[in-house]
Amino acid sequence: MANHKNISHLKRKILDKDITVSVIGLGYVGLPLLMRFCEEGFKSIGLDIDKSKTDQLNKGKSYIKGISDNKILDQINNKLQVSNNYNNIKKTDVIIICVPTPLSNHNEPDLSFIKSTLSSIKPYLKKNQMIILESTTYPGTTDEEITPFIQEKKFKIGTDYFIGYSPEREDPGNKKYSTKTIPKVVSGVTTKCLELVKLLYDQIVDKTVPVSSVKTAEMTKILENIHRAVNIGLVNELKMVADKMGIDIYEVINAAATKPFGFSAYYPGPGLGGHCIPIDPFYLTWKAKEIGMNTHFIELAGEINSKMPEYVIQKISFALNQQGMSINNSNIFILGLAYKKNVDDLRESPSLEIIDMLINLGANVDYSDPYFDKIPATRKYNHKLFSKSINKKNLNSSTLVVIATDHDQFDYELIERESNLIVDTRGRLNKSKKVIKA
Repeated sequence: MANHKNISHLKRKILDKDITVSVIGLGYVGLPLLMRFCEEGFKSIGLDIDKSKTDQLNKGKSYIKGISDNKILDQINNKLQVSNNYNNIKKTDVIIICVPTPLSNHNEPDLSFIKSTLSSIKPYLKKNQMIILESTTYPGTTDEEITPFIQEKKFKIGTDYFIGYSPEREDPGNKKYSTKTIPKVVSGVTTKCLELVKLLYDQIVDKTVPVSSVKTAEMTKILENIHRAVNIGLVNELKMVADKMGIDIYEVINAAATKPFGFSAYYPGPGLGGHCIPIDPFYLTWKAKEIGMNTHFIELAGEINSKMPEYVIQKISFALNQQGMSINNSNIFILGLAYKKNVDDLRESPSLEIIDMLINLGANVDYSDPYFDKIPATRKYNHKLFSKSINKKNLNSSTLVVIATDHDQFDYELIERESNLIVDTRGRLNKSKKVIKA
């Protein structure tokens, strides 16, 4: 009877929009999700340990392209509270965790952000709350980390406390699909948990996709990213083979893409970027080894993709050698810092690795990116460079220009006309005497 009473109470509160939702981790996943709850009329609390983020949001300032200052300001004056004080959890009905899940130096899962979040909220948990993990992780994380953590509080899961997993599917810069329109995979530790998780997300997205277990949902997200990583690894390898044979791989892919069935176009590049594709497949690799299995495809794709920045450096060296020059003391102008075009996201960007390698080889490096006035310090790199304009003077004075990220804002006619030598890693320009594909 208690089970039915508690779930009915929370169901009614969700349907009446009489709940408070706390989203922990206000990055490229958490902030759009938080805004969705606000837009649908839910009282919402955004929590992040980064005070610079919470201060910006409280001033009505956005730090993510695609979420305007006005949208933030409207919600701050309405349904939204932003803080780095976790005692707000005691007035929360739903807790959604969207914190990073990076890899360690040995390509092993780093759950430290999840664990520190759980530790921070522990004193403020109460009966009849629901906790949902959205961070991408290996199958079994919810069962192994979240469930025992809740059980320590002596709550009865599915009766007076509810646990779910719903993997994020954000695609920064995608104008066709948004948080609202991307179908949302949902799962719960028990059938009652699933019922409530599905009901909650039904209020903010167009379609939910319930699956039978949290492990299934975790594996779904991993599969999505492995699918991309393996296919990108394939075309990256084919790019190098095609180049040796004097074939333009982009022309090949575009021709193959005219087939109306049985082929999906994936495009090569200077390496993988973003939080998901370079990282998430290794979560399954690690878990597979734990159960005595090897993931050959995943590891091979990872090996190929991780070597692409090196391949770009080889192409730069080749292009300069053809002109009787070397990387050392050359002026190299990198176009694009973000990991993909038209986004303000630097996570795992191959551009940063290419810049680092060039500097270590003695090059004088400049860059241009409309989304980054300067290169922010990351866990791996701390190069104090500032964005330069793409103009005739800067192009003329560069020994070589590298198209590392093909933002649509770039003037490619100007770049091709005024550059002395170009290494194009994105297939944006036609091959010519001054354009080398990489």
